[in-house]
Amino acid sequence: MKNRRFYTLFSLVVMLGLATGCDKDFEQINTNPNVPNAVTPNLLLPNIIRSGANELVGTGWSIGNIVIQHTAKIQFVNEDRYLWGNINGIWNTTYGNLRELENMYTIASNSVPVQRNYQGIALVMKSWYIALATDCYGDLPYSEAILGKTGVTSPKYDTQEEIYNKLLADLETANGLLSPSNEAIQGDILFNGNALRWKKMANSLRLRYLMRISKKKDVKAAMQAILSNPTANPIFESNADQAALKYLPTVPNQFPTYTYRVGSIDEFRLSKTMEDRLKAYNDPRITVFARPTVASAAAGNPTYAGIPNGLDDVSALVYNGGAQNLSRIGTAYYIDGFGTPSDRELGIAQGMFMSYAELQFILAEAAQKGLITGDAKAYYEKGVKASFDYYGLTLPSNYLTQPALAYDPAKALEQIGTQKWIALFFSGLEAWFDWRRTGYPALQPGVSNLNNNRIPVRFIYPTSEYSLNKASVEAAIQRQGPDNINTKVWWEK
Repeated sequence: MKNRRFYTLFSLVVMLGLATGCDKDFEQINTNPNVPNAVTPNLLLPNIIRSGANELVGTGWSIGNIVIQHTAKIQFVNEDRYLWGNINGIWNTTYGNLRELENMYTIASNSVPVQRNYQGIALVMKSWYIALATDCYGDLPYSEAILGKTGVTSPKYDTQEEIYNKLLADLETANGLLSPSNEAIQGDILFNGNALRWKKMANSLRLRYLMRISKKKDVKAAMQAILSNPTANPIFESNADQAALKYLPTVPNQFPTYTYRVGSIDEFRLSKTMEDRLKAYNDPRITVFARPTVASAAAGNPTYAGIPNGLDDVSALVYNGGAQNLSRIGTAYYIDGFGTPSDRELGIAQGMFMSYAELQFILAEAAQKGLITGDAKAYYEKGVKASFDYYGLTLPSNYLTQPALAYDPAKALEQIGTQKWIALFFSGLEAWFDWRRTGYPALQPGVSNLNNNRIPVRFIYPTSEYSLNKASVEAAIQRQGPDNINTKVWWEK
């Protein structure tokens, strides 16, 4: 009995010792030094940039290039005939990243000292994402969009006017926050930590979005204020400044189409609309946008040939004698999509958030309309040259002296709009947005379209909104118009 009590007491002492020993340095032993315990802005930023660029490239490839007649399809032609269902990629990517951007901004704000550059970057990317989404769909959840943790599970849809007011204010705030003298920026796969380039992007985007709403609001003072103080409000000054994600040969930063099946790539060919325009101008950019037809290359006489948009399946497959007589997309966008080092520097296969050429055409239009002071002709010619430079091409000496291209105030807006459309080749959806606003160039609906001879002007809301947020989406439809691909959004009405 005595021995039993002794062993029981001994066991208790041993167990207590083991328990105490196990607890000693427990947290240190069980902490993986290679896994962060707290998220920081530099960990969130790469995917925020990458996922936005990739979605822009993917949706641009499948819909944007088609609807704006940069490319056309030779099979599986529903998109080219405007038989559009739900196109949810932009929606899902936007709202997924709005949560991350809110986290990024909050973390930067709560840091000691406050990380002003990360705050500014969060506002720039947040504004870019929501502008992309609202230009696709119209009215959207925004002010209540990411308040689920507070109990807001059915966010209201803000009007597009309200959204634009907020994003323009956020970009102005971002401009004030961003500075090379603030904290170092890490995780920046877009500008490699250059705060000044983020600042230039903020102000260049302000000019893009002010021009976007210029039919609905007087933007003259706001645009001129940006340009009148370049020290406080710097903008892109060359192609070296523009916001373009340079893709690399390896994952996760490969050009998205590089991973597509060959058959999926070959469904897309040069649009005859683009072919006709480039050939009329003797424009060498056709050599970047497309490849010579297989048949002509084999015959030793390489030529480029496009196909009309919106043909039915049978007509598309046999047009001009078949696929061997139609130009595929340029190699830079697929076969060489990852780019050689020199290609990457030229920027041929990039995720284009906004280009310097686009900015010059915005300024040309603004000057022509009297919204800003400046030489509209000079801006126009800078835009054309910037586009050629971007593709590593020399601007022919006689290009801008051709009757159709020599700057003429009487037809300047058409000239600017058409050159902007060419320069925006495979730049996501920006060419579509701009065409909806300006009507340039004059496009005809696809030949055998299924939309009553109308080119679509928006995406329909995701089906999930009707089951998860029905009252809010129906209120937006009541205000905006029917939820179909022909209802214009606020800024284009």
